[in-house]
Amino acid sequence: MYQDIVLGIAHEAVVTVLLVSAPILGVALITGLAISILQATTQIQEMTLVFVPKIVAVLLVVIIFGPWMLNILTTFMISLYSAIPQMVTI
Repeated sequence: MYQDIVLGIAHEAVVTVLLVSAPILGVALITGLAISILQATTQIQEMTLVFVPKIVAVLLVVIIFGPWMLNILTTFMISLYSAIPQMVTI
């Protein structure tokens, strides 16, 4: 009984984390790949060249997708808090 509840909460938490982090990780991956291809074609081997565009891209994604991420997180927390009375048995 309790194992099912804990596993359900853990599953929902993992799905929520994946949903929230996917846009940030995807844009960082694509930006890093594009800069790496640019560095390989121009033979510029500057290690710090990757960081500035990646930081700017991630910041833009957080600004654009921030309200959606916050909505996902608040929905998860509200559903978790509202399910506490059903989880507690006396």
